[in-house]
Amino acid sequence: MKAQKDYPEQLKLSDFSDKSLLILDDDDPLRGRLSRAMEKKGFLVKDAKTVAEALQIVKNSTPAFALIDLRLEDGNGLDVVKELSKIKKDCRIVMLTGYGNLPTAVAAVKAGAIDYMAKPVDADDVEASLLASPESKARPPENPMSADRVKWEHIHRVFELCNRNVSETARRLKMHRRTLQRILSKRSPR
Repeated sequence: MKAQKDYPEQLKLSDFSDKSLLILDDDDPLRGRLSRAMEKKGFLVKDAKTVAEALQIVKNSTPAFALIDLRLEDGNGLDVVKELSKIKKDCRIVMLTGYGNLPTAVAAVKAGAIDYMAKPVDADDVEASLLASPESKARPPENPMSADRVKWEHIHRVFELCNRNVSETARRLKMHRRTLQRILSKRSPR
């Protein structure tokens, strides 16, 4: 009996003549790490920290691939997705965000993104998503975050957005301040 393939063939970077990749993220360490990793995989990376920088790159030399963060210091990554889709219809765009939710995923796909990924991500997952066969869904991540880790990431994100104010964070998360303090004092789960 023939084994059934779970996923259609993954495209290879060598299948594309243009290997340019725009990485737009305001998280400097993540952007730097992803830029180096994607260059090692053969992409020609240009990175940007703001919507304005990214739009300038798009206008000057439109990339074939893009990894775009949703929420940025100076605006929304969806603006860059829309501009990229307008200029280059076949640009393979993956939306990246720390705020994963269904409405933004739908908006990203309607704007022209081919996939939507929640932070943190690794270069292998990004590459798989960028090169996924158009007829298929992207492969699920090899090592997805555990539910405990997702919860921990969310709590810390809200904590940082509340300027590390425990009382304000507890109020917004609708939890007791002491419970939040215990969670914040522990190491991150795997």
